[in-house]
Amino acid sequence: MRGCERGTDRGFVTAESAVALPVLVAFAMALVWGLLVVAAQIQCVDAARTGARAAARQDPVDAVVEVARAAAPRGAEVTVSREADRVRVVVVAKPAALRGLPFEVREEAVASVEEAVAPAEGTTGAGT
Repeated sequence: MRGCERGTDRGFVTAESAVALPVLVAFAMALVWGLLVVAAQIQCVDAARTGARAAARQDPVDAVVEVARAAAPRGAEVTVSREADRVRVVVVAKPAALRGLPFEVREEAVASVEEAVAPAEGTTGAGT
């Protein structure tokens, strides 16, 4: 049974593992990094939409920014602008996974301004 043993193949499994394991770890880290970026993008989308809805109701700008920041990733910048009958809310964030890179996640939402309706005279507005 000496022919079944190969003395020249000794150590190949160790060498292949030494090369393959760092590649697998780097691949897994890239997947996690990508998931964190996608999660930050989704948070920015939600924050921009929430802010646009609040701005469309003609809430004060400070309230719109506060509502949008509550839904946005930590440290996000929120910008609110009004143009004629539309409002635009822009949310820009640098995800925590990308602090060292010049990369940011940006999302904006636009909504039509709702007209404020004053209650008719003689009504309480409480839904009686």
